[in-house]
Amino acid sequence: MAFRGLHDADPLDTSVLVLQDRHRSHLVDIEQFQEVLHPRQQMRAFLSMWRMDPRIRPYVIRAGFYGIYRLGHIIIDWPLITCLVERWQPETHTFHVPTGEMTITLQDVAIILGLRIDGVAVTGTCVLDVAGLCSELLGVIPPDEALRGSAISIRWLCQQLSTPAPDADEVALQRSARGFILALIGSFLFADKKGVHVHLCFLPLLRESRGHRLIVGVVQY
Repeated sequence: MAFRGLHDADPLDTSVLVLQDRHRSHLVDIEQFQEVLHPRQQMRAFLSMWRMDPRIRPYVIRAGFYGIYRLGHIIIDWPLITCLVERWQPETHTFHVPTGEMTITLQDVAIILGLRIDGVAVTGTCVLDVAGLCSELLGVIPPDEALRGSAISIRWLCQQLSTPAPDADEVALQRSARGFILALIGSFLFADKKGVHVHLCFLPLLRESRGHRLIVGVVQY
């Protein structure tokens, strides 16, 4: 893909990049500079709210999410993120930089986040029996005020599952681990605008028999 110059992201041939006139970089070219972006980031709030109980750590490791937890809060270079957004082209799903095109691969995700990307991809449905699903896999049924459609409040999950009883058995610890992983997904991988809810479509994938496959589905999403 040829461009006009080193500092001009407009393509010479617009037959592929047909959205250029609506792209953020076009506004920069005509000196309508946009403010620096600040993408949503909820990991710090999650870590301060939910301290992992040492007894659920083996389950989180087995599911493959311990690497994300260990990353913790990441200090982000917002101007750099803004520059990358201005170089991202949705038509080709690549960054267009002076040296050529580049993109993020599954291998990059696996190396940075420690997520497994091998195995059979999983699919599911968003039509859920919320009460039955939560009762089976979390051991609690959320009240209406803890739900927003098929999404559940992360704070409510924390209040219910973050502190297992001292004599908790394996089933109770597994339920606490599922709640922790579900909240981690909603705070890091698939945060909504406010980072306060997570969709319950991920919960069925955290059953013990399928937990090892969840990573593939999450990454490929």
